[in-house]
Amino acid sequence: MTNRLAKETSPYLLQHADNPVEWYAWGSEAFEAAREAGKPVLLSIGYSACHWCHVMAHESFEDDTTAELMNRLFVNIKVDREERPDIDRIYQTAHQLLTQRGGGWPLTMFLNAENQRPFFGGTYFPKDRRYGMPSFSELLHSVATYFDEKRDDVREQGNRLSDVLGQLEPSPAEDDTSLSGEPIRKVREQLGKSFDGDYGGFGGAPKFPHPGTIDRMLRHWHTTANDAEPDIDALFMASLTLTRMAEGGIYDHVGGGFCRYSVDRHWQIPHFEKMLYDNGPLLAIYAQAYLATGETLFADTATETADWILADMRVARRWIFLVA
Repeated sequence: MTNRLAKETSPYLLQHADNPVEWYAWGSEAFEAAREAGKPVLLSIGYSACHWCHVMAHESFEDDTTAELMNRLFVNIKVDREERPDIDRIYQTAHQLLTQRGGGWPLTMFLNAENQRPFFGGTYFPKDRRYGMPSFSELLHSVATYFDEKRDDVREQGNRLSDVLGQLEPSPAEDDTSLSGEPIRKVREQLGKSFDGDYGGFGGAPKFPHPGTIDRMLRHWHTTANDAEPDIDALFMASLTLTRMAEGGIYDHVGGGFCRYSVDRHWQIPHFEKMLYDNGPLLAIYAQAYLATGETLFADTATETADWILADMRVARRWIFLVA
């Protein structure tokens, strides 16, 4: 027995083709079915290498009882974020606005089929009560009941959310608009406020490497290096972060390369998932940091990361090609 996802080409969607959940791929068919049935939409976004996506799939989406509840109360849509990053970006932003905290994967959003606007959301939900969260089944009952009894509130919230999302879009530039360094200055100021002066990195746990942010600090230091007062603090923020990461548990000291993120503030407890799109930018950052500082730790880390990418990721890519 397979569901509609058996017709898809995405590896992630195909992983869910034999779920008892009656999944739809993203498209008009799903939303038309939800409108005709008067049901809300349960949107689940993930990707094939996502650990917690697999956990939620095994716990809930492969469970007949949970699947029956999902099918009865919702029209269910599964999206591969690597296939549709545009959809993921919209609902990650909406999740952050609704919950006032960062998102992630799996992303679980509940939508009004009339306009595709979300009215509730979260990330991973356990099958049974734990981690201070309700069970997924309890959540499904509560969300469906709220949708049925508070339909006007759902619409009003969707309208407000749409207005806020519209305000986040930058206004078109005027023809005579002159560029300045003010946006870069503001970014530098905000990053300085969120910097962890003890362990490096920006923000609290879970702590992600954010190579783009580290690169911004290195570039800011380089830009000001010949000024009367060079931004030494920017170089310090980049260097401390790279040092703590290379010395911590987020780095694979046996095989090389970095895990996706650290569960704790200290970079010690890794989320065991190494991604090429993280390690590629980090390889470049460590090489640049070595050129800027002469620190051998940065050179060694860059070399070991490159060796891991060439040894493991290139083999994986060949395997995927042969299977395809």
